[in-house]
Amino acid sequence: NLEWIEGVAILVAVLVVVFVTAFNDWRKERQFRGLQSKIEKDQQTSVVRDGHIQQIPVADLVVGDLCFIKYGDLLPADGILVQSSDLKIDESSLTGETDLIKKGEGDDIGLLSGTHVMEGSGRMIVLGVGLNSQVGSIMSLLGATEGGKKTKAKKSESKPKPRTQSTPKVSADLQRQSVRIEDETKPAEGSTQWREVSERKSSHESKPTNNSHDTAVQDSKPAQTAAEAGEEEDDEGGVDDGKHKSVLQSKLTTLALYIGYIGMSAAFLTLICLIVRYCITTYVVKGEKASGSDVGYFISFLIQAITVVVVSVPEGLPLAVTLALAYAVRKMMTDNNLVRHLDACETMGNASTICSDKTGTLTTNRMTVVQSYVNGKHCETLPKKEEVNEDLLSLLFEAVSVNSNYTSKIEDPKPDVGGLPKQVGNKTECALLDLVQRWGGSYDKIRQEYPEGRLVKVYTFNSARKMMSTIIQRDDGYRVYTKGASEMVLTKCTSILGENNQEKQLTDEQKKHITQEVIEKMAHNALRTICIAYKDLGKDKMDWDDEEKIINNLKCIAIVGIEDPVRDEVPEAIEKCQKAGVVVRMVTGDNIMTARSIATKCGILKPDDDFLVLEGKDFNQRIRDASGRISQKKLDEVWPKLRVLARSSPQDKYNLVNGIVESRATHHREVVAVTGDGTNDGPALKRADVGFAMGIQGTDVAKQASDIILTDDNFSSIVKAMMWGRNVYDCIAKFLQFQLTANLSAGILSVVSAAAISSVPLRAVQMLWVNLVMDTLASLALATEPPTEELLNRKPYGRTKSIISPLMMRNIIGQALYQLVVMFVILYAGQYFLDVESTVDKIQHDPHAGRELSEQFTMVFNAFVLMTLFNEINSRKLHGERNVFRGIFRNPFFYCIWLFCFGAQILIVTFGGRVFSCARLNIQQWAWSILFGVGSLLWQQIILCIPTKPFGLCFSAMYRVCCPCCYKRQQKKRAEAEARRQSEANIRRQSRKSDGDHIQFSTIGQLTSATVVTEPPPVFAKFMLRKSVDRLNTEFRVINEFRTRLEELKDKKVEEAIEYKRNSRGNLLEEQL
Repeated sequence: NLEWIEGVAILVAVLVVVFVTAFNDWRKERQFRGLQSKIEKDQQTSVVRDGHIQQIPVADLVVGDLCFIKYGDLLPADGILVQSSDLKIDESSLTGETDLIKKGEGDDIGLLSGTHVMEGSGRMIVLGVGLNSQVGSIMSLLGATEGGKKTKAKKSESKPKPRTQSTPKVSADLQRQSVRIEDETKPAEGSTQWREVSERKSSHESKPTNNSHDTAVQDSKPAQTAAEAGEEEDDEGGVDDGKHKSVLQSKLTTLALYIGYIGMSAAFLTLICLIVRYCITTYVVKGEKASGSDVGYFISFLIQAITVVVVSVPEGLPLAVTLALAYAVRKMMTDNNLVRHLDACETMGNASTICSDKTGTLTTNRMTVVQSYVNGKHCETLPKKEEVNEDLLSLLFEAVSVNSNYTSKIEDPKPDVGGLPKQVGNKTECALLDLVQRWGGSYDKIRQEYPEGRLVKVYTFNSARKMMSTIIQRDDGYRVYTKGASEMVLTKCTSILGENNQEKQLTDEQKKHITQEVIEKMAHNALRTICIAYKDLGKDKMDWDDEEKIINNLKCIAIVGIEDPVRDEVPEAIEKCQKAGVVVRMVTGDNIMTARSIATKCGILKPDDDFLVLEGKDFNQRIRDASGRISQKKLDEVWPKLRVLARSSPQDKYNLVNGIVESRATHHREVVAVTGDGTNDGPALKRADVGFAMGIQGTDVAKQASDIILTDDNFSSIVKAMMWGRNVYDCIAKFLQFQLTANLSAGILSVVSAAAISSVPLRAVQMLWVNLVMDTLASLALATEPPTEELLNRKPYGRTKSIISPLMMRNIIGQALYQLVVMFVILYAGQYFLDVESTVDKIQHDPHAGRELSEQFTMVFNAFVLMTLFNEINSRKLHGERNVFRGIFRNPFFYCIWLFCFGAQILIVTFGGRVFSCARLNIQQWAWSILFGVGSLLWQQIILCIPTKPFGLCFSAMYRVCCPCCYKRQQKKRAEAEARRQSEANIRRQSRKSDGDHIQFSTIGQLTSATVVTEPPPVFAKFMLRKSVDRLNTEFRVINEFRTRLEELKDKKVEEAIEYKRNSRGNLLEEQL
């Protein structure tokens, strides 16, 4: 009795799959722990050791270190402030208060780990790290540290040990937990905007709303999410914990639901057919009586039905998704993309627009001064030292050396390496320091004369000021130096140093002349212009916090043009994006002329294009209504043609990103990718579908708000990320195409054979071999296909498009049809040309014959497996390519796994015996099986000639039949979205015809009804207008009623409070008496 073998074989197959899945999950977890460790190692801080400023990993900080902190840093330890310049800290992650806390030597000197530097810079003495820091104590309470995970020791066992300083390892663990908690909670960054953006990104992005298209929104808060045309609700959060689904996961979940319905139906039909046929044959035709042995048959029928369910469900799909993403993430690291959120990888494959920074991303970020306006002369080539007045040179050297971050410096190249000097710190400041050295100065000597501790006041550079100013105390009094955006600083100047260093007054006309003839000409040559100025303040102390009073009436020293060349690879990368259907927009703080020139060099702007190039101020005017609020309707009129946004603030970037995400101007919602490096870029990075932070120039806050970190700050790395994202989508689609073909063939064969011959040719163990083992290995083979440049020749797939395209449906149905025809020919005509005995005829006379080993059923199994294996080669191509072998040797996983499965099939058929219910086949039968397998390749060439439209209609029909509720809901959403678009388009057309129509609202004392003031409009517009007014009137009535109820409740609570106090006083008086 060998019937136990089948059950044991099933258990072994299941255990193999479970262990493979568990091992894969373990590898994935280990991989992401490695990624997290790399992020932590990349997080460094500046300290003074051995008398020199050094960059060390955060985990190496110890108590007593003198640590430098600056704008954008996440404080790595607790400490006290010893020197500061305009320092403001966001402590909302600890206190929940969103107001920035001003820090200074005479005010609040305490600094806590886990808080963010939002403005200024300073130095602190480290007092607590690891467990002894503020973050460490919180981690201990949460049980996140190693000590928190251990059980508490009994007090009687040993005396408590003295508290010692934590090791770097514990510090690193705490830092890891801190980053993880911040990723999950993401506190407010200076305002409630951050928290709202975080909540919105992890919420239903596609949730429909009933807001009108012209909804006005505050620029500090995201707008209500727009409804998407025909799109089902899905989650696309960017969190790591898997609580929210990405677009791809939502599509796969929906597909698995449909497959489950079909599989359950097929299994139920198989079970009914087997039972009915057996009962008719045994009890009616043969007239036998029921016996105990019949139970074994019914159990075997149930096993066959359950096997059909197992076969119909693509078990390898989750593994394919995990493998594809994990493989892509690992490979993306070599392409300078450090993925922090797993779903960002595949989301990037659907990106339709990229909002990119300029400096360092599109350009090399190695800046050099190439033009100057000194002594009243504009030099297009940098003049020699002798051509510049000596007094002006000394003034310029001091202005540049003192009025820049002391962490910015020029380091000589290493002797063994050679090359150019290394620029450390702010690159613009490094270009000015390099100018000092080229003209024979030494910024180190000047800084030694005026060390950072002697600086009276520093107004640090930020996006609002667009300039930096420093006040120093000289022998003859106080002096302020200012540098920044030329047009900004020039407006604050009233005089300029001309020939022989003589001061000349500046009139408005002269300023305009300098702007047009100097600044704009430099900007036309793609140069960043910096104006340097100064002012003597006298010997009396002033209110140094009164910036407006101090930074005015300046004297212009010089204007310099700084070159930041476009990266060589950027124009080609942008051209690839444009071919891939992705729009690239440049968002920069530079002058509009400089931005336009760089955009033209990059290929973002073409000579014949009619696109918009706007400054942040003009952009804000265009998108706001009369009340000063952002209007989505106005924004939709701007962003589709906008290509360059210059002189923009982080708020402008957020407004643009939020407007594109919320927009319904296109048929499908745009998928937006954004790059950022500053602290204030955090909201835009969180709001975008994929946020890219700069790994070199980016602040800690920007990195934590991002989904992917660019370790080389290069735009071409974004293109590689997009290519990998599309490749993930394609790999999963390839696996689906392969597995659904096999599942469809096996399912139909099981149902039809059960109804026709009362037996299923494919046994349970055989089906498990095909479905669990082979498909699991196929997921590894197809999920590791490397990307090709051809991926960038197609448009994004889109958020609402089904993952199974009409082309895939054609391939699935075509190959399944071929496999079914071959297997049914073997079943019903195999005895005529395969030299096998007809098991089908035996079963008609004796149902028990189906349990015996059969060459005919083995031929069906062998042919099916080989056809599936050769179809795996076909499945490598999704878009109608005829050469299915192209690039096959670029993926060693594929051909190694394919050969392994082929060899394993030979061993199973030859030596499997009772375990796999296989009879041995001769050479002729093997030749036929291989011929049937190769026929799949030839049949695929015929399938490619068939039009795809009928298969798209077939898929829609299957969707409608299998899931009518989902289909109706989707159709209803599409109809509503289409009706909305049509009505909005009609209203816009009618409003252009009937100028002067408007609505006035009167708000005297309380909300009142809307009053229509209009000429007789067209019928449709009048209907829509009346409908809108009725809705507004209803809303106003509800609000007024709600307000009245609130006032009543308030009065009632006041009365109750007064009565309570009276009673309390009476009781107290009675007790005293």
